[in-house]
Amino acid sequence: MSAIPLRTIHDFPGGVHPQENKEQSTRTPIAIPPLPARLVLPLNQHSGAPAQPVVSAGEHVLKGQLLAKATGFVSAPVHAPTSGTISSLEMHPVPHWSGLEESCLILLPDGKDEWCSLSPIEDYRTAEREELVERIHDAGIVGLGGAGFPAAVKMSSRKASKIHTLVVNGAECEPYITADDMLMRERAAQLVSGIEILQHMLAPEQVLIGIEDNKPEAIATMEKACAGKAGIEVCTVPTKYPSGDAQRLIWLLTGKEVPNDSRSVDIGILCYNVGTIVAVHDAIVHGKPLISRITTLTGSALSRPGNVEALIGTPAEHLLVFAGIDNDTFHTLIQGGPMMGHTLDTTAVPVIKTSNCFIAGTAQEFPAAPPAQACIRCGLCADACPIELLPQQLHWYAKSQNHDQLQHHNLFDCIECGACAYVCPSAIPLVQYYRAAKDEIRTHKARTEKSERSRVRFEQRQARLEAAAAEKEARRKANAEKARKLKEAKAAAATAPEKSEAKAEAEADPIQAAIQRAKAKKAARAAGTDSPAKPAKPARPQLSPKQKELKIQLSMAKAQLKKSERALPQMEEGSPEANKLKDDIALVQKQLEQLQTEFDAASSAPAEAPAATEKPVKAKKPALSDDEKKRKIELAMKKAALKKAERALAVAEEAGSDQVDTLRQARDEKRQALADAENTGVQA
Repeated sequence: MSAIPLRTIHDFPGGVHPQENKEQSTRTPIAIPPLPARLVLPLNQHSGAPAQPVVSAGEHVLKGQLLAKATGFVSAPVHAPTSGTISSLEMHPVPHWSGLEESCLILLPDGKDEWCSLSPIEDYRTAEREELVERIHDAGIVGLGGAGFPAAVKMSSRKASKIHTLVVNGAECEPYITADDMLMRERAAQLVSGIEILQHMLAPEQVLIGIEDNKPEAIATMEKACAGKAGIEVCTVPTKYPSGDAQRLIWLLTGKEVPNDSRSVDIGILCYNVGTIVAVHDAIVHGKPLISRITTLTGSALSRPGNVEALIGTPAEHLLVFAGIDNDTFHTLIQGGPMMGHTLDTTAVPVIKTSNCFIAGTAQEFPAAPPAQACIRCGLCADACPIELLPQQLHWYAKSQNHDQLQHHNLFDCIECGACAYVCPSAIPLVQYYRAAKDEIRTHKARTEKSERSRVRFEQRQARLEAAAAEKEARRKANAEKARKLKEAKAAAATAPEKSEAKAEAEADPIQAAIQRAKAKKAARAAGTDSPAKPAKPARPQLSPKQKELKIQLSMAKAQLKKSERALPQMEEGSPEANKLKDDIALVQKQLEQLQTEFDAASSAPAEAPAATEKPVKAKKPALSDDEKKRKIELAMKKAALKKAERALAVAEEAGSDQVDTLRQARDEKRQALADAENTGVQA
């Protein structure tokens, strides 16, 4: 007999009542299948970033050992379901909508099932909340109802003081699936223990366990287990799909609606699946990570349907054989339920943390979908939508890729429950259109955000470059102005002559100076000259070579000193560069003083006798006679012939030619001829 609800149940709009097909898998207790030959462990079994392996091929691992660590805030680690050896990290088919392969660790069990060391918390009531949250995260616990969102992230998104209601989801509205039903029947004590752990962590005012009224055994078992438990209430809700959706169940139990673009924690309500809470109990009380889950095996192609506690990574084909699959009638394999699940292309896919059901159906049970027809605008889809959307308009906008109208009509509020497609008389696959449109919008949004980030980075870089260039130009101008003023000051101090009284008076009185200049010009014209004769410039003294060399060294030392003195104010006082530059300046000053002393000494020494300006007349060579000229020419020709013979001999020796002896004899003859010519008195 079903329990009488203790609170008002608020019905939600829409919904459908598909054939349940649950009795086939609830006739036997939860079974434990034999250990498979190998386990396939995908690195991404959850919402968020995939895990990163911490083991390598050939490494032996123990049951419960960490195999892959979480790589971000929204991520979950992966642990070894049994002891064995990691054989490889390879691409393998996984149970995903796309049908693509993903990176998976392959574990070969050794049959010993040997645990690693576990660290349970003896009394969680004395532990800090942060420690418990960390334990739940490290255990790799995710939502086992199907979403796969990391449990620790969910409870860390708001402070415990903000959570006033904890909703335990045991509705399990999807046809065929009975994993939660059997878990509540057989493991109610562990479920209540997990609820009490969450009560300690979150301190909610109430805990509401929602169960559909088509599960009387589970309701009775939970009521018995919760008897006398403060703040825990078992609530029976009507059987209607999709009451198991978290937001629909929250509305059923509390009458509160989660706002658009918000989460339940924003209104102080946290919802967990019953399987997730049992995993929390195992992690805190026993220190066990999430390495197995309850999975329903059902469908007309199985002779022994039921529920099994399957190790994560167990191939689906291994479980189907255990459940007695008839390969002659087996036609379709579905993960999840027929409403929100998806068809698998192969039975080699492994069990992952979100695998709550495998349906092995026959062709009669799941016939091929009829061809989609044109929409007849019957409105049944709108009547069935539990979110009160307009599926017909969403379908049209999805076909035309009108993303603006899709978002205006709240496409992302769709929970993809499939109620609209279930009632559509035209057999239009509405959910597939919505899912594809969501992916297109997400991709376009990600591309736009990436482009915007690139634009912002480019503009920031340009601004930095412009600011650096402006700062550099300002420093250059400041240094140039400083150098100009310093140069003018030094030039004025070095070249200013002593002014005569007359010149001083002239400068003091410009009019009087002009009169004096006019008188001077008039006197010059009277004397027959255009301008007064300019005094002859004194001749510059002639410098010796040593003085010239010292003067050049003095000029170079002064230039180096000025350059160092201009650079010193630009450096930070006390820095290593400034101290080194000061030492260099002192060294240059010392060299400058030494050079000046040497220059002064060279200037005071007696002047060297000037070199003769006239070049000495070269003595004329005596004229040669005709015979001497002839002998000289003959001697030059013999020398040329000898050099030619020597070069030919060198080339032949290097090449290993058989003409070496002949060329050597020719060389010797020419050498003897030259010697004879020189001995006869011919001069070169």
